[in-house]
Amino acid sequence: MDWYLKVLKQYADFSGRARRKEFWMFMLFHFIIVLLIVFLMIFSTGYLDSNEEPNFVVLIVLLIYFLGTIVPTLAVTVRRLHDIGKSGTWYFISFIPYIGSFWLLILNCMDGESKSNKWGQNPKGLGNDIVIDQIGKE
Repeated sequence: MDWYLKVLKQYADFSGRARRKEFWMFMLFHFIIVLLIVFLMIFSTGYLDSNEEPNFVVLIVLLIYFLGTIVPTLAVTVRRLHDIGKSGTWYFISFIPYIGSFWLLILNCMDGESKSNKWGQNPKGLGNDIVIDQIGKE
């Protein structure tokens, strides 16, 4: 959960680098939260076989959460691309039908450059986990 909070604290920070662990832990908690809200919406309407409309309040919560996490999701993806030595404009490859999102997934799974690049120091470097250990202890 600390990795998720770290990304939210860097809300619109498109500079720097994000290691794979930061990216995937954020995505894991993001999808868990979305799934919980969707299940809450499904169960508040009387399951899927019901003809009732979705609960408006839960739908609004889902919309607010989705709109509130668009920017951090884009920011952590751009920082992840920076970690492998690619520009943030590589994100637009996901708009290519069929293959684009798959290629972005492959890029996000690649190991970052072990040396410094033009976007900063290697986030796996010594002492960089101190920041994540301090989250929630301030």
